[in-house]
Amino acid sequence: MEAEVKRWTAKRKAELVKDIIKGKTTAKEAARTYDLTPAEVERWVDDALGGMENALKANPKD
Repeated sequence: MEAEVKRWTAKRKAELVKDIIKGKTTAKEAARTYDLTPAEVERWVDDALGGMENALKANPKD
């Protein structure tokens, strides 16, 4: 992923979150690389994990 991102689309956020989940980087490293706050990156990870949990339920919410 390019180091200078002007707009964080859902697709870019998802790519970064996947890298964090796979252990390719950490939230702290990503925040430093992309000039974000660690809390912001961690919130994206939390949101993604929450969405993943919902998607894996037998009757997911819309």
